[in-house]
Amino acid sequence: MSDDPTRRQGPVLIELDAPAARPAAPGPALRQPQADPEGGPSPADAPPIDTTDPRLPRPRTMEMVTRLVGRPPSRLTRFFVNSGVALFTFLLSIAALEFIDGLLTSYPVLGWVGIALFAMFTLAALGMAWREYRAWSRFAQIDRVQRQAGAALADDSMAAAREVTDRLMTLYRNRPELDWGRGRLAERRSEALDARTLLTLAETELLASLDQEARREIEAAARSVAAATALIPLALADVAAALAANLRMIRRMAEIYGGRAGAVGGWRLARTVMTHLVATGAVAAGDDLIHTVAGGGVLAKLSRRFGEGVVNGALTARVGIAAMEVCRPLPFMAQPRPKVGNLLTRGLRGLFGDSEAAARETSG
Repeated sequence: MSDDPTRRQGPVLIELDAPAARPAAPGPALRQPQADPEGGPSPADAPPIDTTDPRLPRPRTMEMVTRLVGRPPSRLTRFFVNSGVALFTFLLSIAALEFIDGLLTSYPVLGWVGIALFAMFTLAALGMAWREYRAWSRFAQIDRVQRQAGAALADDSMAAAREVTDRLMTLYRNRPELDWGRGRLAERRSEALDARTLLTLAETELLASLDQEARREIEAAARSVAAATALIPLALADVAAALAANLRMIRRMAEIYGGRAGAVGGWRLARTVMTHLVATGAVAAGDDLIHTVAGGGVLAKLSRRFGEGVVNGALTARVGIAAMEVCRPLPFMAQPRPKVGNLLTRGLRGLFGDSEAAARETSG
């Protein structure tokens, strides 16, 4: 013990200052809740409410269709399929030749019949291959016109615009329903003073009626997909129906605008459309799809399958619009670009029996 008289006896009171603020961690600063003047927390500092409705229908059918068509096969898959097809064709040809050789030895008449049938099948296969090549080359011609039209608009080149117009006249020379439009374009093309005016005139005279026909095809496909999703209870049957409807719609887009894609070319065209859909960001819900999804959520409260059908029909309409943009020789300039909501509304109206009014509204 120390005898120092200055040492205090009893408890010692130590006054603490306000706690020092801790250094903020790196990252976005968090807003601290402020107290209400009356003592309670402020409503402005409440965390945001998640407005996502988990009951909104998901377009599972169209998601599956998009994955089936839009996903490109890997190199290994292509090598496997091509080598398998080549091997099967080789073995089938050898078996056919051995069978015909045996017939010639045993029954000469039947052997010559077999040779004739084999020759007919070979000619038919070559004809199918030639038709596929012509169909794809015709679609490549439309793609060339699209690129030339874009370059003419970008450079404001009157010479390039005239060349695009000449190619369009050549492309549609065998379409009797466009004779009046071709005549009007031939009469009025000299009045155009710049590239945009000339291409707008060509779009109005040649593509306006084709656009109306394309819209009707999209409405029919959206109606079919919506009805298949709502009415078919089987797991993969609605996917098969939606896939068939979308492929038929894409082939019809090519036929309407002059592409005429064949069997193999139709599948390649479908992959091109899906690639365009992803590249333009049209897979995500845009302004023209928000109300459709919301309407599907309302209908899902009454019937989950019908709500999914509405959303699947909307995505089918979006695929159809992408197919129009791919198959159309000119971009949308004077003619209005179709919207998902309008197409789906008219398509579903036709589903409930008012197809004549929908057709009048489309033509109007």
